[in-house]
Amino acid sequence: MSELKFEVAGVLGVGLLGALFATVRVRRHGDAEYLRVRSEGRPVIFVCWHGQLLPLIHFHRHERMVALVSEHADGEYITRVIERHGFDTVRGSSTRGATKGLKGLIRAAREGRNLAVTPDGPRGPAREFKQGALAVAQATGLPIQTLAAAATRAWRFRSWDGFMVPQPLSVLHITYGVPRMVPREAGRTELEEIARSFRNELNALTRAAEAAAT
Repeated sequence: MSELKFEVAGVLGVGLLGALFATVRVRRHGDAEYLRVRSEGRPVIFVCWHGQLLPLIHFHRHERMVALVSEHADGEYITRVIERHGFDTVRGSSTRGATKGLKGLIRAAREGRNLAVTPDGPRGPAREFKQGALAVAQATGLPIQTLAAAATRAWRFRSWDGFMVPQPLSVLHITYGVPRMVPREAGRTELEEIARSFRNELNALTRAAEAAAT
């Protein structure tokens, strides 16, 4: 019964999202360096805040991406939806199944796949950059590509992350940072500073997207 429930949720979710996003226009900002790296065929680790995940999944669908999804029960719903957007998934997080999730991402990176991680997931606190994404970057040798999104009109869930759903006929603005490597030899103190740097960068990109949306 649970399997059927998840499958139905995935089918309905993709249908509804497809209809919604068909009405949403997208504007991208600061993506020149990202496009250069991708034109060279180099994979990256996409990193965004959990609350902005939905529109970014849609507009980066079918890009040979593997996403880290929580092993919590609600992660199964997310898995069904994003897999129907052309993503593959590995299950795990910084709190549950971390080792298994990391191994899955390393295998995907070796296959030349893009990776996707929400550093404040799966349960928050919101916009806190946990170091799991940095561990992935160190283990795979891939650069971290930050990005953020804001819409001219959007619904927001009353959830820990303020999950955003753009409204019909809105304009979605996506802002991109510059892909950055994480030194393999970085120790605890340096990683803490790098995590703060990426947190500040994601927040700055979010503010820029929100400014463009207003």
